[in-house]
Amino acid sequence: MPGFEFFGDEERKEVNDVLETGIMMRYGFDGPRKGIWKSVELEKEICKTFGSRYAQLTSSGTAALTTALAALGIGAGDEVIMPSFTFVASFEAVLSVGAVPVLVDVDETLTLNPQAVLNAITRKTKCVMPVHMCGSMADLDALVHICKEHHLILLEDACQSIGGTYKGRALGTIGHAGTFSFDFVKTITCAEGGVVMTNNEDVYIKCDGYTDHGHDHQGVDRGADLHPFIGYNFRISELHAAVGLAQIRKLNTFLSIQKKNQTALKNMLKQIPEISFRVIPDENGDSCTFLSWFLPTEEITRAAVAEMKAAGILPGNFYWFDNNWHYIRKWGHLKNAAALNNLNKDQYDALIALQTKDLSASDAIISRCVSTAISLLWTEEQIKEKGEKMVGAIKKALERSTVGI
Repeated sequence: MPGFEFFGDEERKEVNDVLETGIMMRYGFDGPRKGIWKSVELEKEICKTFGSRYAQLTSSGTAALTTALAALGIGAGDEVIMPSFTFVASFEAVLSVGAVPVLVDVDETLTLNPQAVLNAITRKTKCVMPVHMCGSMADLDALVHICKEHHLILLEDACQSIGGTYKGRALGTIGHAGTFSFDFVKTITCAEGGVVMTNNEDVYIKCDGYTDHGHDHQGVDRGADLHPFIGYNFRISELHAAVGLAQIRKLNTFLSIQKKNQTALKNMLKQIPEISFRVIPDENGDSCTFLSWFLPTEEITRAAVAEMKAAGILPGNFYWFDNNWHYIRKWGHLKNAAALNNLNKDQYDALIALQTKDLSASDAIISRCVSTAISLLWTEEQIKEKGEKMVGAIKKALERSTVGI
């Protein structure tokens, strides 16, 4: 799954280019850097690889989401509809710009249920933010239609689905803006980093300034830059960008291996009739970082997880229902509005209301779901061994459920 599995001489070469100049900041120091502009190079490669007109690198995926929200004009008084199954960064970014995250049910795509989105729209709704979880995509046709019909912004959180596509277009390039994360366990890693992609020049210009204290970057003297608006320090470093530059050149290799390994493991799990698989709106566009599968009930799924733990194969198999980072069930800090700073009243009231919100439809899906991370380093023998152990553990759990033990 993650690009760090293929870290090698290419990354070291790009990083050494930066170290030899000693200029690790992405802006300024034009002379000493000797023409080395890794951040600029990586942004160009992102546009070329994913088909976006503009790309603005950031210090993290969270910073990318925050930057995109601000550049799209989303803030206090606005609501952002997002899924109950995501990573905590999604709602953190919404809260950071003063807006209200409105969490709604997912379906068996493991992403936003379009009907739940429709049901959640109010006069305060400004943005729909699908999160393309675990390598695959939301029903973008439906969400694009909803956003157009209701004059809403579509912001794609594609942080977990680098390289995924929907009907031939890269995830993250279909909405008004989209984001990737380049942290250590993403398909492409910079160690830390992120990017905002957009086809809108005005949004890009705002992202460019927002990530660098509001600098307009119009002159040759950084100290003389104007500041048309308030910004923050969300810059990526040249060292991080250098790593990403080597990684993006390997993306097609990563995707090819992931698809091969995921297909091999899926074929093994298919022999169990009780297993069903995640709904993928465009099968050809799956980046294959995970294989997500369902068992008939929560009880059987829990039993299978326990059997896999006993067999020593639970690592790499994620039971999201009990996960602290990715599903609303364990987000006590969010539901209790446990912020260090004062939240605005709309935010506070909305978060407290999550304590009693009915998300049983999501519970019914996530409680039966396990996602298996796909390694780039697996050999055919390792896949066979892992698959056989998983099949054995799952069958044991199913047999126990049949006899009522």
